[in-house]
Amino acid sequence: MKGRRKKKIRVRQRDWESDADSSFTHDLKRHRRTDTPLSDSAPEPDIPAEFEPNGVVIAHSKKWAFVLYEDKEIRCRISDYLQEGDSTILAAGDRVLVAAASGDEAEPIVAAIAPRHTRLSRLAIEHSHVSEQVIAANVDVLVVVATTVKPAFKQGLVDRYLIAAEVGGVEPLLCMNKSDLVEQSLPVIATYRELGFGVIETSCVTGKGIGELRSALEKKVSVFAGQSGVGKSTLLNALDPSLDIATREVSRSTEKGRHTTTVSRLYELPGDIRIIDTPGIRQLGLWEVSPEEVAYYFPEIAEEGGRCKFRDCTHTHEPGCVVLATVEAGGIDKRRYDSYLRIRRSIEEQDKRE
Repeated sequence: MKGRRKKKIRVRQRDWESDADSSFTHDLKRHRRTDTPLSDSAPEPDIPAEFEPNGVVIAHSKKWAFVLYEDKEIRCRISDYLQEGDSTILAAGDRVLVAAASGDEAEPIVAAIAPRHTRLSRLAIEHSHVSEQVIAANVDVLVVVATTVKPAFKQGLVDRYLIAAEVGGVEPLLCMNKSDLVEQSLPVIATYRELGFGVIETSCVTGKGIGELRSALEKKVSVFAGQSGVGKSTLLNALDPSLDIATREVSRSTEKGRHTTTVSRLYELPGDIRIIDTPGIRQLGLWEVSPEEVAYYFPEIAEEGGRCKFRDCTHTHEPGCVVLATVEAGGIDKRRYDSYLRIRRSIEEQDKRE
């Protein structure tokens, strides 16, 4: 990889215009939520097969959704008739059909959900009713917020987010926050830039990079994601101080972040900027990625892997593996290669448990 011309990462597009879209189009006559009994006072809504969404989900709980509807935020009840399939029913950013309330005291209803153009997903937690947890829907950019210190940089988590972005059809952007706490960037940051990933270094203390980040997000829907304590909510406050979102300091004893954001929420900022802030996580299970596909999402490994002796080379131990030779020669960043190995093995172990 050394000396190689910088390449632009191209987002892999999934074919969601046919069969995949049907999983998000709710057949209200045959499916309903399985965790909520139908109410006698809630008649089945009459929704046409094709409809025009009139609202966007800001945040939601199990039975309620806060929706941007006619330029204001309203609370809606989630229809009992909505289908629960392999994926979570609602996510911040979903385009929905809000049905008018019937009766003086009745609340409006989220009656239907439009197909998702893009999504940021993770493998749902064990014992969940679904397989895929959709963190955010219909977003243009995933801003992976990370730090060098307080908390320490987590290579594997960053790489998992970059993979999740590509799987979901979302453009990734790495934001290295708290740059005022370090004298120089991590060497691996230069690697990400060389691979063609967008990287912005920011500081909410000095203001470094905030304007550049704001320009990158103008007229787009973005989602901020990363581990707890990296400063996602603080960045939002820096972009728009009027938001005044609650923030917390990183624990001095553990150097780990503490949860401030508890649910994903959509914010509207000046400059036609929409940002979904998400709770911090420590692990990200990848959805819809097989062990064999992991190498595809590491462009430097995918490129070198095409010259391996065996077509089904796993790039872990095989003789004649060009990837192993390139890592040994320093042409592929060793930290990225180690991250590839950990991710591949974790998916293999997950497959064995299922």
